[in-house]
Amino acid sequence: MDASNYRQVPVAVVVAESGDDAVAAVAAAREFDVPLVARGGGTSLAGNSTGGGLVLDLSGLNKIHAIDPVARTARVEPGVILDDLRAAAAEHGLTFGPDPSTHGRCTLGGMIGNNSCGAHSVAWGTTLENVEELDVLLHDGTRLTVGPTTAEELDRRAALPGREGEIHTALRDLAAGNLAALRTELGKLGRQVSGYPLHQLLPEHGRNLAKALVGTEGTCVVVLGATVRLAKVPKTRALLVLGFPDDIAAADAVPAILPHGPLTVESMDERILALRDARSADTRPELPDGGGWLFVEVGGDDVPSATGAAAAIAAQLAVPHSVYTEPAEQRALWRLREEGSGISTRMADGSEAWPGWEDAAVPPERLGAYLREFRALLEGHGLRGVTYGHFGEGCIHIRIDFDLVHGDGVAAFRRFVEEGADLVARHGGTLSGEHGDGQVRAELLPRMYSPAMIELFERFKAIWDPAGRMNPGMIVHPYRIDENLRFAAVKPLPIVTEFAYPHDGGDFAQAMRRCVGVAKCRNHAGDGAVMCPSFRVTGEEKHSTRGRARLLYEMLAGEVITDGWRSTEVRDALDLCLSCKGCASDCPVNVDMATYKAEFLHHHYARRVRPASHYSMGWLPVWLRLASRMPRLANATMSARWSSALLKRLGGIAPQRSLPAVARQPFNRWLRRSPAFGGRRVVLWPDTFTNFFAPEIGIAAVRVLRAAGFDPVPPAGRVCCGLTWVSTGQLTKARKVMRRSLRVLEPELAAGTPVVGLEPSCLSALRGDVPELTGDRRAVSLAARSFTLAGFLAEHAPEWTPPSVPRTAITQVHCHQHATLGFDAEAALLARAGVEANRLPSGCCGLAGTFGFERDHYEVSQALAEQTLLPAVREASPETLVLADGFSCRTQVAQGSDRRAVHLAEVLADGLPT
Repeated sequence: MDASNYRQVPVAVVVAESGDDAVAAVAAAREFDVPLVARGGGTSLAGNSTGGGLVLDLSGLNKIHAIDPVARTARVEPGVILDDLRAAAAEHGLTFGPDPSTHGRCTLGGMIGNNSCGAHSVAWGTTLENVEELDVLLHDGTRLTVGPTTAEELDRRAALPGREGEIHTALRDLAAGNLAALRTELGKLGRQVSGYPLHQLLPEHGRNLAKALVGTEGTCVVVLGATVRLAKVPKTRALLVLGFPDDIAAADAVPAILPHGPLTVESMDERILALRDARSADTRPELPDGGGWLFVEVGGDDVPSATGAAAAIAAQLAVPHSVYTEPAEQRALWRLREEGSGISTRMADGSEAWPGWEDAAVPPERLGAYLREFRALLEGHGLRGVTYGHFGEGCIHIRIDFDLVHGDGVAAFRRFVEEGADLVARHGGTLSGEHGDGQVRAELLPRMYSPAMIELFERFKAIWDPAGRMNPGMIVHPYRIDENLRFAAVKPLPIVTEFAYPHDGGDFAQAMRRCVGVAKCRNHAGDGAVMCPSFRVTGEEKHSTRGRARLLYEMLAGEVITDGWRSTEVRDALDLCLSCKGCASDCPVNVDMATYKAEFLHHHYARRVRPASHYSMGWLPVWLRLASRMPRLANATMSARWSSALLKRLGGIAPQRSLPAVARQPFNRWLRRSPAFGGRRVVLWPDTFTNFFAPEIGIAAVRVLRAAGFDPVPPAGRVCCGLTWVSTGQLTKARKVMRRSLRVLEPELAAGTPVVGLEPSCLSALRGDVPELTGDRRAVSLAARSFTLAGFLAEHAPEWTPPSVPRTAITQVHCHQHATLGFDAEAALLARAGVEANRLPSGCCGLAGTFGFERDHYEVSQALAEQTLLPAVREASPETLVLADGFSCRTQVAQGSDRRAVHLAEVLADGLPT
């Protein structure tokens, strides 16, 4: 699969680690006469990297061989990630102009295959316009370097013996004999990506064989190397955001903006923002009034020149607007736009939306008229979709609520795209403005091009690939658009799931369809996101959120994975999932792999012996309750060399780990014995970690809450969120624990008493796992009344003035807090207290509850900690606070450095008078 609606089962997959590997793979495909599909990051929306046969994954060929800042070129391998090239070029004040929203994981080879564009093609063109030369390998083993060619050089090459001479002769004759067709049907607009760019063979385009191969989607050659052009980066940029009543009004304004020479003109729809706000706990930047927006970026030599250019555009249009010059503000706004393709895959009512009419483009001056007719076409078919895209180039992206699961829906899908193709053609546009034709559009090319041009496409492919084995079914002699649809493969398992999956209609198969393949989980950059920690260490697809989701999907399909819940392949892929829940927020479609993993483990180990860690750390609340009755003996046993080693061996715990000491007195016991204080009543949740390991944090929270005028009380009986049982897939026990806790809390919930949690992972479980696993109305009430300490104070004591704590801190935000709770209230409270808190962009600390303690996970856990967290802690001055509300994060700091991390409650309590 890729990020499209299509799926095929390959014969084999080769993950090439060198050019020799790639050559050997092509030779094997030739020897066994199987199709060959070259693949980069696998993020295409057109299905053009999902063929059968031998799939050649080139993402491992990722060397940047050279950057020439004088010539402004770079020599790269096909697996180079775009952001890696941009980072290397930035040292010279340069960049690679095309920048699709997948820039953190798409490869240059994939961009060349699709002729990718991105937001800045208005200024810097498509990938085609930024390719100089290509090193290519043909299915028959021929290797060539191709690029711009003079008439004399073309004649010389045509006269060579063998395949090279044949190829150049045929290409010369194709161009010379069809000048009129190539000049009139191709290259009419910048985003004309559909078909083959044969006009690049013309003299006026330098007879550039490399450019003619860009956008051929692996149907002609395998790209082993490329020389690409780099663009000079403006010294400064201003981002002008213009507000309009809707996106049609925004489209009508585009022709007035383009003469100002902007770097980009991108659109945003209010419906995408509404979907994003409903799914994310973090606040987003405010936008000017409107229902549709244009993001217009302009460059300049300094801030005044850039803002002046932005002001000139705003003055001409006279609509609500804002200008942003701070890079952090601009990045936050661009993230809103870049996540559109994922966010728009689910409608506000939870219904699914899909690509399939994804990126048609028309001349910008016709964009408004086209969009009006397109909206009417949607309404006429009873379909819905949220539009966004590259309005500066007349390119519109949209996800539509096609029914691709049932036969009637698939037939309706076909009728719509056929009519859509005719509509685009009437407006002088192109079926594909960015992602290529693939399986979703190639069948429609005769509606856009003449029969003569279709024949030329066939001739061009045959010159390079006479056997027709290079990615067949794409562009030439295409698959039907309703063939190979991935949705038809899944037949839900006849097993009732434990979780409710309320956002997926209670359907586990629908939950598995959430992953649309945009692969944000494959990002390597430390941009403050959590997802996907294990992939950042291993770099293996099966350890990405997408890889795991696709394996679960195949488990349901039963074609490749045939043993259902007992699958060892799925189990092994999920083994390195940290259950961090980062994907629940960072994934644009909120894939929740932690929940899926728990569901899988529950069924996989049903009536079977489990790993030792499931019994040791999965039942941690029970063992700690017993240990708390004799803490000295427990701590002596856990610290003594021989007994500690034995406990770790029996419990499946990494021998490198130290076992945390049990507190002499649990926090809930201390709180029950504490004198009544008076004030407004609030339940202080005694989570397992605070209760048995760190009661000093609970005591600090009591001091803070009392200072704010509240009376913190413990629950009337024993409670637990059940998280350790959930994370190990022991869901029957987890449900029993949760229901007991709900019974204990029922009087407080009935009275409307709020609940404050100090451990983010436990509070996250109260907000999500408990309602979804129990289906209990009391759980819904508990979720609504549960707060972090900072969130509670913001909600219930907004006027309270925190103590002054003039300190600097580095802050490690717990994964579950990042994913489900948000950190805005904490950041605001710290600022009010005078703490200068710098949030680490490290994502997961690597310990993640039981994960980092498990024997087989220690190395991955430490590798994650060493990416950012531990180096930052070691480099921090002794006066700098290390702030971490999560027990796992504090433990990782303690066991990986000589520092002690503190909880927010402790920071505030230290500022209170004694």
